[in-house]
Amino acid sequence: MKLPIYMDNHATTQVDQRVIEAMLPFFSDKFGNIASAHCFGREVRNPCQQARQQVADLINAAPEEIVFTSGATESDNLAIKGIAETYKTKGRHIVTCVTEHKAVLDSCAYLATQGFAVTYLPVDKHGCLTASAVAAAIRRGAEGTTDRTILVTLMGANNEIGTIHPFNEIGIVCRSAGVVFHIDGAQCVGKIPFDVRLANADLVSISAHKIYGPKGIGALYVRQGEPKLKLSPQMHGGGQENGLRAGTLAVALIVGLGKACAVCKEDMGEENDRLLGLRGRLETTLLTKLDACKINGHAERRLPGNSNISFLGVDGELLMLALKDIALSSTSACSAKSPKPSHVLTAIGLADDTAFASLRFGIGRFNTAEEVDFAVEKVAATVLKLRASARSRLEKRAAN
Repeated sequence: MKLPIYMDNHATTQVDQRVIEAMLPFFSDKFGNIASAHCFGREVRNPCQQARQQVADLINAAPEEIVFTSGATESDNLAIKGIAETYKTKGRHIVTCVTEHKAVLDSCAYLATQGFAVTYLPVDKHGCLTASAVAAAIRRGAEGTTDRTILVTLMGANNEIGTIHPFNEIGIVCRSAGVVFHIDGAQCVGKIPFDVRLANADLVSISAHKIYGPKGIGALYVRQGEPKLKLSPQMHGGGQENGLRAGTLAVALIVGLGKACAVCKEDMGEENDRLLGLRGRLETTLLTKLDACKINGHAERRLPGNSNISFLGVDGELLMLALKDIALSSTSACSAKSPKPSHVLTAIGLADDTAFASLRFGIGRFNTAEEVDFAVEKVAATVLKLRASARSRLEKRAAN
């Protein structure tokens, strides 16, 4: 076993060797610009189309419904701002959730400065949101005003506590209300079964680096068919991707995204069984060794590789500093530099000190049982040591 151990697979993942091998030719021999009419351009068209098909196959979409982007953050921005700009004469109300990723929350905050109203739905203690809550939040008032909802934007699965939203049921609500439904699928696509048709999804954001593909590439599923969906582009310049996303296509990265999706589709069932086994091993053993611990997120509707645990009576900063041999996090990577506790953990009712003393274990494709056992022993010993130190300090203060 090699140290340090990487167990932060919600932040990013190691690129699968199969993906690397698929990408390599497009960094050297097959380097053409897909827009070029000559043979070098023609040589990379089929690989890009194959990748588009592989992404589509993973989510039961058509290849023409896949728009390549730089990642889920850009996809979120294109989806949310693109719908807002297109449909603002129809309505100016958006529904989202308090536990969303910053890419969604910040996009909605920007639109609030542009005359849109945003409803931020709360979650329960498990981070769950119900379809009935979404239905109750949808407004059916006067056209062109904040009294009419045009968009519901929600993540498929939470990036911190792993809770999976009931997106199929929410999709039915949105479709029946005539409201566009966008799913931030960065954490769920490729990790759990996901079907855009069953979800009644209009837009879905996808990221390669969350599913063992390269950084810097993602996709946005844009539903075709009736009713016709229109989207205002956020980047202009070359008319690529049917005019929705300008810029020369990054062929090597696109091939990598496609291969990553194909591997996920083929291996998902077996991989999830293995991840559930490792997670059960981690949680069961830790809770046997330690008291005063709390597992965050839904017990069943949770990503297979996710385990977010609060360790009561421990200074969170000291805990992270002591675990230098294990790459873990206490919040999302995009919020790691914030001095505030996780907005997700506070939203499910955790006090600030408990939120700070929480660790997110992201168990992934390349983690082993040996690594899980090492992490359990290291974390348990560290927590016991920090608790003993805290008790000793309290006893000294009381004696003085």
